[in-house]
Amino acid sequence: MPYWRLHYHLVWATKNRMPLITPDLESGLHGYLIGKADELGAIVHEVESVEDHIHLVASVPPKVSISDFVGQLKGASAHHVNHLPGALGSFGWQRGYGVVLVSPSGLDKAIEYVRDQRTHHRENTAVRALECIEVESLPRAGE
Repeated sequence: MPYWRLHYHLVWATKNRMPLITPDLESGLHGYLIGKADELGAIVHEVESVEDHIHLVASVPPKVSISDFVGQLKGASAHHVNHLPGALGSFGWQRGYGVVLVSPSGLDKAIEYVRDQRTHHRENTAVRALECIEVESLPRAGE
């Protein structure tokens, strides 16, 4: 078995930053994301969300590109949520995502940051660079 330690802090938002991640939906959504990541051979260390975006710290094997990993998680989870009993079919994710490479020595700190999302938002202590990820306005490669 090859050795790899590639840790990422990922952030993506709901479509139009709508408050679609309700308390009723949150636990099932998180569980679904963890299961999908596991199918892809990744390890989710922590996942947390607020109403309009989600944070995930994961170790992703090198055989899976980060863009494919996030695309798979976003696509599968939106499909899942839209097919739950009583769903309106309007759940979706905004295009793009934010990603930060996490060093092995910084993994525990990233996990703690994600775990404390609600507190960070309530106390206005969130790291702006991680929270605002306005992916539609970020320059694309070559721009």
